[in-house]
Parts: sequence; structure tokens; C-alpha cells
Amino acid sequence: MEPLMLTKPPGERAKNVLRRDAAVISPSVMREYPLVLERASGVNLWDVDGNRYLDFTAGIAVMNMGWNHPDIVAAIREQAGRLSHGAFMDFGSELPVRCAEDLVEFLPAGLDRVYFSNSGAESVEAALKLARYHSGRKYFIAFHRGFHGRTYGALSLTAGKVVQRRGFGPLLPVVHVPYPDPYRPFGGDPATCGADVVAYIEDTVFRYEVAPDEVAAIVVEPVLGEGGYVVPPPDFLPRLRRLCDEHGILLVVDEVQTGCFRTGRFLASTHTGVVPDILCLGKAIGGGLPFGVTVASSEVMNWPPGSHASTFGGNNLACAASLATMNLLREEGFGERVMARGGYLVERLRELAERHPIIGDVRGLGLMIGVELVRDRERKEPAPNERKQMLRGAFERGLVLLPAGESVIRVSPPLVIERSDIDAGIGIIGRVLEEINGG
Repeated sequence: MEPLMLTKPPGERAKNVLRRDAAVISPSVMREYPLVLERASGVNLWDVDGNRYLDFTAGIAVMNMGWNHPDIVAAIREQAGRLSHGAFMDFGSELPVRCAEDLVEFLPAGLDRVYFSNSGAESVEAALKLARYHSGRKYFIAFHRGFHGRTYGALSLTAGKVVQRRGFGPLLPVVHVPYPDPYRPFGGDPATCGADVVAYIEDTVFRYEVAPDEVAAIVVEPVLGEGGYVVPPPDFLPRLRRLCDEHGILLVVDEVQTGCFRTGRFLASTHTGVVPDILCLGKAIGGGLPFGVTVASSEVMNWPPGSHASTFGGNNLACAASLATMNLLREEGFGERVMARGGYLVERLRELAERHPIIGDVRGLGLMIGVELVRDRERKEPAPNERKQMLRGAFERGLVLLPAGESVIRVSPPLVIERSDIDAGIGIIGRVLEEINGG
């Protein structure tokens, strides 16, 4: 559906809320747009001034089933009237057990032990503690431009923006290495950049920075999220898996953003047949409620009672939302439809790229798509100012997009998006590009 803009945002009611927001909310919290939401449904957002927006963000890949899906809403309402909390760390209830059992059915064999928390960052924190406990080692390897959260352990892994780390050291001992980006390949060759990164770890990091027998885990996003929506070469994760196996290093795969069919499969890592030692989930798995999950084998998740827990982890309300979400994801052909919609969206974006040289690259997997803007295609010079113009212009016309990396637009709509919605969004992007080119 086309957006409906009754007033130029922000309207008067939005301005009032934003003034109050600025007076009481921590300045650390970013606001990408002056958007104050009142309600949402499917792929549509309404602000407090009555404007209706088309959402190409899914709430940062949280609302995979669309906003306020009736089945998820009904599950939350029903559970809220029965038992919302549960204090799962002190006494039990059935719902978290059912939730864990259902989740395991989606996962590769061996990933059968579940720890519940309240966010993707908490899921990563648990993974780091578990990796240290299980291995007896203290170092980690992570990737430049990666994002794993802003809590201390997760922040130690994150290496996307200086502002996210400035003033918070010292952090955990983490060695960062390049992420294999075929558009800007480490080593210079898109076809071999995955192999080149793994070789760099073995030949340089292990020789000069940290011995492999001191590394507890390598932590990786199977598709780079906030760092630029980068899909690595298909041989990268299998090579990383073999490297970890060779040196007794745990492989932690952060699927907080890529999970729950965002890439057309429940886990992005299964596109290459890789099974992690520890899996991190969050965002969409909660159906819109705060939820994080850390999964490992029984052999790896061998920490004793009391070593790690969360007051609200596995709360009944979030588990009810998650169960309803997973039930929807079981619909036959769901992943295939995500791939088809993603393929169509990429096709339409590449049509725009043919007419607008400012688009240097269109890439993605399923409905996790990045559009990289450049000032010059040959030099691949990033275009952050033009990206800002693009985002603002789209927003004022009723299309909500988000940035990623230095000059990438991330396109991650709800997985239930229809072709007509895609066409409406592409039309807006095209008009903004024409305006930028003419300006």
C-alpha cells in the first residue's frame, strides 16, 4: 500500500513528544528519524499525526511476521491473563520448556540445550561466558564492522563505529580481523577474499597476536548486519569452521539479525551447511517482545547451576509470543516465499542501479538486502551525505529505511511483504534518487 502523508513530519503532536523525549531520555539513545509511532499493522506504521508509512525495516529485523500479527497478539493477551512472569530461574513452568523444544526442532542436530535471556546482546554475553567456561581460554576473535551489542562483552566484539567503544575501555581481550566483503575484498580478489581472511587469521593473528590455544571462540555474523549488509563468499563459513575444529576453538555464530528466515532459511549459516558450537538468537524470535536465546550442545553447555541466569529470561509472556511466531514460520513454503520476495526486490533495486550510478552495489540474501551508495563506481568512494539525503527524502515521502555501514541503505522489510508493497517502496526510492541526481 502506498504511504499516506497528511502532514510533513514531524507534525505538531510528534514535535511535542520529541521535546519531552529530549528532556528526560538518555542522550545516548539515537533517533534516526523524528518519527513518533502510535500504532502499526503488517508493513504499515502510523505516527501520532495520522501519517501512514511503509516499513522497510521490520523494526531492525524484529517484526519478521509484520507488526501486530493477530496470532502473536492473541497469544500475548491470553498468556498475560494467566501467567506473565514465572521466575524461571527459581521455579519452573511449562511454557519455556515448550518454547525450547519447539526451537530445537528448527535447528541442526546437536544444538539441543537452550538458555533464555532478554535480548540479542544478552544472548552474546551468555555465549562469551559459556565459551570461556567450556574452553578454559580467555581470548576471542571477531571481525571489523561487526556488531554484537553494546553491553560490555558484546561491545568488546563490536567494531563498527568508534563512538560505540570510545570511553568504555578496557574491554575483553578480542582480536579483530577483516570481514570478507566481495565488494571491497580483503586481499583484492572477490572470489578468494573469504579464504584470504581465514589465511590471515592462521598466518598472521596466530603468529603475531595470540596463540590459537588461547582463543576460546571466534564470533561471526553469517551476514554482516549493521556493518553493511555484506554477504560473504559461500566458502567463508566452512573454512572458518575447519579452522576452529583444527585448533579446538569454539565457533559462535551470531544470528540475532539473520535468524528466523530473514535470509530465507531459519538460520543463515545453514545456507553453507555450517553448524556452530554456540548459536545466538534474538530480535525476531521474540515476536516483538524482548527475547534472547543462546543455544549449544549438551557437551558445550556444561556450566553448573547458578553460573549464569536471568530474572526475566524465559518469561512466559515472551515465550508465548515466540511460540506463536515459530508456529507461523512453520507454514509450508515460507522460506521459499521469502527468497522469491527477496529476489524480486533485488531485481527492482538493480533496475534502479542501471539508471543511477550512485548505486554501487546491490547485494543480499532473502529479505536482508544492502544498497551501497558511492560517489564514483570505479573508485567505490562511499557517499554518506547522499545516503543521508536518500533516507530523509524517502522518510518525508512515507518510506522508512535504515542505514548500515558507511554508506549502505539496509532494506529489511517484514517477511510478509507483498509485491505491491515492494513496488510502492521502489517507486519512492526511484523518485528520491532522481531528486538527488538533479540536485
